[in-house]
Amino acid sequence: MKRQGVEGFTWQIGYGAFSVSGFHLEVIKNYIIRQKEHHKVKTFKKEIEQYIKQYDIIEYDEKYFWL
Repeated sequence: MKRQGVEGFTWQIGYGAFSVSGFHLEVIKNYIIRQKEHHKVKTFKKEIEQYIKQYDIIEYDEKYFWL
């Protein structure tokens, strides 16, 4: 990004990666299309924290995730 001239670009300290079964592709497409409205009801942070608990993600450190 820096080589492409994007000013102020920096890499974050941590990262997250999620995968989804191809079986759920339409659900995911619709989620992306409607996410602005969806996050008026449930914040992105609340949704991610719900997934972390639901799928027992143990490598989660809030200090890196929510800067």
